Order: sequence, then structure tokens, then C-alpha cells
Amino acid sequence: MQSIKELYRIGNGPSSSHTMGPKKAATLFAKDHADADRFVVTLYGSLAATGKGHLTDQAIRNAMEPVAPTSIVWQPKTYLPFHPNAMMLEAFSGERCSGTQTVYSVGGGALSDGEKLIGHEANEGRDIYPMTTLTEIMQWCESTGKSYWEYVEECEDSDIWDYLNEVWKVMKEAVERGLDNEGVLPGPLSLHRKAVSYYIKAKGYKASLQSRGMVFAYALAVSEENASGGKIVTAPTCGSCGVIPSVLYHLEDTRKFSTNRMLRALATAGLIGNVVKENASISGAEVGCQGEVGVACAMAAAAANQLFGGSPAQIEYAAEMGLEHHLGMTCDPVCGLVQIPCIERNAYAAARALDANLYASFTDGIHRVSFDRVVKVMKETGHDLPSLYKETGEGGLAKGHKFS
Repeated sequence: MQSIKELYRIGNGPSSSHTMGPKKAATLFAKDHADADRFVVTLYGSLAATGKGHLTDQAIRNAMEPVAPTSIVWQPKTYLPFHPNAMMLEAFSGERCSGTQTVYSVGGGALSDGEKLIGHEANEGRDIYPMTTLTEIMQWCESTGKSYWEYVEECEDSDIWDYLNEVWKVMKEAVERGLDNEGVLPGPLSLHRKAVSYYIKAKGYKASLQSRGMVFAYALAVSEENASGGKIVTAPTCGSCGVIPSVLYHLEDTRKFSTNRMLRALATAGLIGNVVKENASISGAEVGCQGEVGVACAMAAAAANQLFGGSPAQIEYAAEMGLEHHLGMTCDPVCGLVQIPCIERNAYAAARALDANLYASFTDGIHRVSFDRVVKVMKETGHDLPSLYKETGEGGLAKGHKFS
């Protein structure tokens, strides 16, 4: 299991798998073929089906056209066997193909060549966590008296806290920028930003309703920034980037937790997401939205429970509920945009995360269905979902809506 730095990626939206991943692949390929006369990039499966709505073509051209003219070929009906998000990059010198590479954008901005992850900096991409299920990590916590964040600290490099501090800084800035920005989101839906209105309305309610309204506002703020191509953190993806910041921003603001405690909560959340990434998937194109918003909810629930003093068993239970109650959720973005239903789902999942935390806090942490069992079922459910409901923009809520 790799570093949580691979999970928390800082970059621009609207999609980790459809924008950040392809842009990175295009950048690396263009660098390796700097003498090319032109590039041709063929997008397959989900990358082609919702690529225009996710600005995939723009991201690729922005990376490659400073080197050479670039054309995009769309093949939404063709799926390569390794992953639904596939792209073939070709470099040409005159009429001769001087280089070709097939790359898969496997979620969270990560890239694979079909066998191993590619495009990492030094020391990235290596396995550093010997324990890869939450059950065995929880048992380690109980036997050592340590917490989940301490397991992260033991496995990661010494700069992990500096990295998480930067992650937290970017998350908070996204909340605050989103609350300050107004207007219409890009794309044909003409969707108005709602974060600022939710924030203002929440201010007028009494404490209990104000609290929930603020969480909604913060989640909307980050998700709307993502939809506009703003700077965010994948948590675990761009499409689910509003859940964790909204929960943690609210708790820091209302409970005055120290920065160190917030970073430890982020470490625990990252560990939860990492377990899912290792044993199932965080890619909407592979397992549906349960792998994005569902996992984000589990991560946020675990982080919140830790902040409130939960035991390892209670934290595991909070995470389990956060994911379990999103099982089967389809990925069906209208017009291929990370807007409807994605933005609203972030807000609702943030509220669910706080409910999961509260529910787990009332228990002793003992329950029948483990988090690892839910992860296994999530993977099976995702594979059983028809491709129409996995980021193709053709089924569910997206049916009948085409990007123009």
C-alpha cells in the first residue's frame, strides 16, 4: 500500500481521473518526444464518453500544444481491458510514428501502464504500508495502544506532516475561495454557485440548523471551485473533494481543534482511503460514485470520530457506516460535468459523515459487518454495475443529456 501522498493530490479540477491524470500523461509524453511534429491522442471508454464535460481535451492540449499541434480522437464505445479510462498517445515525425504509449488513468490522478503505476517522482509509487486491511491495522492499534495516525507516521517519510499541512492549507483556501466566488459554473447547464447563499442563510438559523447549513455551504464551496477548474485536493478524488474539507473546516471552526490534531485526522482519513484504493477502487469509471463520494464519506467520518476521541473500533465503525450506506451509488454526471449530481452529493455526504461519527460515538465500536467486508462488497457491486452507470454519462440521471 502506497503513501497517502498518492491519495491527497493537489491540483486543478474538475476531475482527477479525467483532467489531472490525462494532463499528467500528456505532459510526460510530450517531454519524452519534444522533437515531434505533431501528436495524436486517442481517448477510449469513459475518458471519451465524458471527456468534453471533464475538460479532458483542453487539459491534454494545454500540456502538448506548446510542443507540437495535437489532435484528439474520441472512441467512447471502445473499452481497453485493463481500465475504462484509457488513452493512447502517439508522436509523429512527418508521417512516421516516432513513439506510442497506452496509459490508464486509474483514479485520484494516478496513472498506470497496465502493469505498474507510472509518472512518479523519486520514491513515489512504492509500497510502504505492510498492513493493508483495516482489521489488521485496528488490531495493531489495540495491541500497541497507538492510533491510526501513528501507524501512518511509522510508515511514511518524515516529511508527511509538512505535506499534510500543505494539503490542509489548500483545502481551507478552497473553502474560503468558494464562499467568496459567485456566478455561473462553466458548461451548458448554466448552474449557479450556491455556496455563498447557503452560508448566508445558515447564519440566520439557530445553532443546530446553522451547524448543518454551514457544512453544506463548505462542501458546496469546494465542489464548486473544483467544477470551475480551481485548485483543490483529491480526497480521494476531484469529484468527491468537498466532503473532507467541509467536515474538518467546520470542526476546526466550531471546536477550535489545534492544527496538529487536524493533520492527524487527515492522516487517519488518508489511511481509510488508502485501504479502499488498495483493496477495491476509488475510480468512478470502475466502481461508480460509491468509490468516490462513498469513500470520501468514510474518510471524513473516521477523521471526525478521531477528533472526538473515538477508540480504534469506533473510528472503524464510523468509516464502515460512511461507506456502507453509499453502496451501489452510480456515477451518472449530467452532460459529463462534475456538477449534477456530484456537487450536491458532496454536501449530503458531509452531513452523513457527521451522522456516522455521532452514531459510532454512541456505541462501543462492536458491530457485525467490518469495514473490510464493505470494501469487498463495494468492489463486487461496482464490477456488477452496468457500464452505463459508471461515468459514461449515458445512464441514470445523465440519460438523455449530451454535452454540446
